[in-house]
Amino acid sequence: MSIIKDFLLQLTFMLIPIFIYYTFITERVENDKNRKVIMTILWGISIIACMSFPVVFGQNARLELRIIPLLLGTLYGGFLPGIFLSVLIILYRLYFGVDLGFYNTVAALLLTLPVMLLFQKKFASSKKDIRVKIAVTFSFYYCLIGLTMFGILRGFSLEYLIVPIIHLIFAVVVTWCFTMLIEAIREIHQLRLEMQNTEKLRVIGELTSVFAHEIRNPMQVTRGFLQLLDEPDLPDKKKEYIQISLEELDRADEIINDFLFFGKPSMNNNERIDVGYQLKRVVNIIQSYTLNRNVEIKTDLIDNCWIYANPQKLNQSVINILKNAIESMPTGGIVWITCTSTYDGYIKITIKDQGIGMTKKQIDMLGSPYYSLKENGTGLGMMVSFQIIHSFKGKIQVNSKKGIGTEIFILLPQIT
Repeated sequence: MSIIKDFLLQLTFMLIPIFIYYTFITERVENDKNRKVIMTILWGISIIACMSFPVVFGQNARLELRIIPLLLGTLYGGFLPGIFLSVLIILYRLYFGVDLGFYNTVAALLLTLPVMLLFQKKFASSKKDIRVKIAVTFSFYYCLIGLTMFGILRGFSLEYLIVPIIHLIFAVVVTWCFTMLIEAIREIHQLRLEMQNTEKLRVIGELTSVFAHEIRNPMQVTRGFLQLLDEPDLPDKKKEYIQISLEELDRADEIINDFLFFGKPSMNNNERIDVGYQLKRVVNIIQSYTLNRNVEIKTDLIDNCWIYANPQKLNQSVINILKNAIESMPTGGIVWITCTSTYDGYIKITIKDQGIGMTKKQIDMLGSPYYSLKENGTGLGMMVSFQIIHSFKGKIQVNSKKGIGTEIFILLPQIT
């Protein structure tokens, strides 16, 4: 039973870095170099923990899975993480004394690490199945070299080789499991990013025709005034006509800029932004969408509502919610948007409509994939909005009554 506990402890030492990295680091650290440094540190801690608490067979037989953190850190991190983790293993093994185990460790690393570094680029550019095969192959290769060196140094006796053989089998199986786990997590993360971009393109497609109409209006006004300026008997309103024409062109330029800002690829670069200013841009984007639907947007936005977030993603989430609010009022109505700060350190965005409302069961399903109250809806818009807000360490609350309307509260941590 003690051996099983030791094995489970070894697995825990390797699961914790994966959990920490893919839960907290990938969403919050944008720089790829910084992510690699953090990943290397986490795998280094895992190696030290595995070597400090090995599985003990009898008095002299020790078994630990330091190869797996080394292997995953090198293949996913690259050259420098691989060198750092290898040096860490040698130095920490030296701490336990120079014996046959130390020479075995050094020999196995010298014969394995160069090959791993040689194939690292191929690993990084390969598909999921190939990556798993490469990782398992290197795990088997490293353990086989260790087993061979152990046999050369101590003799090829079953009594001495039973522990290295168990180590080889266990390391290969665990490597396969953890590589599959990492690849599944990476695939889910990539699919989520692609889904956000797909939903954004769908919304852009719906709004494009409305924007074309909205931009055409100031162009026609400007053209009319330019025609008046060409009249020989022009009254004294020449300056006024020129001023109106410039204002209309500026309005068209502002609409185009906001549309392009919303549509350009979104990087994971969070920054200090003013929520009130961003909501004004969102209203400017969505305003033209409300014209044909007899919907009026009323705002009450205060300044200096500062948060740490990605402005494009914030705009995308709010636009998705606003579109749902507008489309929930088939006969028209009013949408209220407010922005206030709360006493407990949050910025609260409130979006309230006079739409058809929802039941409690429908509210509970809100944000689920492919769940939509619209006939042609995909349900992805609200799911993306929920994920974006949660990535900013925020939360969404929904209050709604059937036939009365819906009120959505977005709470985001305030910064000074």
